[in-house]
Amino acid sequence: MQKPPEKHLLEKPLIIPIFIMNSGCPQRCIFCNEKIAAGNYAPEVTKVFFDGEIASYLCWNKDKMRSVEIAFYGGSFTNLDPDYQKRLLSWANTYIQKGQVSSIRISTRPDFIDDDQLKYLYSCGVRTIEIGAQSFNDEVLRKSCRGHDARATVEAMKRLKQQGFATGLHLMAGLPLETREMFMESIEKTIELHPDTVRIHPVLVFKDTALADEYRAGRYQPLSLDEAVKWCCLAREKLVPAGIRIIRFGLQMTPEMSQEGAVLAGPLHPAFGSLVYSAVFYTAITQLLKNVPPNIREFRFSVSKHDLSNFHGLGGRNIEAIKKLYPEAHIVIDSDHHVPPGNISLTTETGENYSIDIPGIAKAMENVCA
Repeated sequence: MQKPPEKHLLEKPLIIPIFIMNSGCPQRCIFCNEKIAAGNYAPEVTKVFFDGEIASYLCWNKDKMRSVEIAFYGGSFTNLDPDYQKRLLSWANTYIQKGQVSSIRISTRPDFIDDDQLKYLYSCGVRTIEIGAQSFNDEVLRKSCRGHDARATVEAMKRLKQQGFATGLHLMAGLPLETREMFMESIEKTIELHPDTVRIHPVLVFKDTALADEYRAGRYQPLSLDEAVKWCCLAREKLVPAGIRIIRFGLQMTPEMSQEGAVLAGPLHPAFGSLVYSAVFYTAITQLLKNVPPNIREFRFSVSKHDLSNFHGLGGRNIEAIKKLYPEAHIVIDSDHHVPPGNISLTTETGENYSIDIPGIAKAMENVCA
């Protein structure tokens, strides 16, 4: 029988990331350069660095009612050297005992999880485990040098749920050999497993990786920015109605990513998540306009102030698209505190009102703005 995760774990916490820089990883995946993706941290976390990071985040956190989690990212935590793992957990538990942190979050591979280890981690304050699945297609996983198959992720998720952990899955879009159909099959499999959260980011070609060699040889072509946005929109369309919270689209930009030559190719954008949500809004706008007679000459759109940017789209592209559909129309957009986030209200000059709701967008916007 599965144990449900503690209720506060399903709410949006303040996450304090500590990167362990490939520690515990048995081999290097074809796409991985953690020094660029996460930042050029030291190979091993020291106590001085750890305490400094925690202190800076706790000082920044103004919402004292919000739960706080220490997260160990960037490696396979469950395959760390036992002494190093114990040390990190002990440091984190100091803050739990003080009441400054509520729990610990880790990320790891699906093939380094067993029941005894999970019991130990739970006793040490770990309450959320994110699994790097990346794909549920075995050929794609093999080509990406992941070293595990899709079944390993299925089994890992079952174990985590049985032990009462909150669960997360990491997925990538545009891996070698992966088609859009394969990616969407991975989304369907994710829905079957029903993690609490999902992160999705499109593949970037980092320098000093095996994927960079494949790209230079013409054997790999990354997704374009438009393709990556479309794939992620399709994923969102499936995941949100299934009750799965998407906590991030795209990698967090690091200073290293901005350096010349660090990213050779791929859909890199500093606000990739916002591009996805802008595209979601554009789809909703076009659906809404299908109800409007073609002879209308004035539109007044009302949205929540939180949605204004995504309604306009990057560089005003959504507004330009509306103008192409209705070149003679006068278009007004305003923010209205009566309109809930994720809702678009439209009033025409004849007084007719139309509205559309974007499922799950209010929760999603919290993550984009965080």
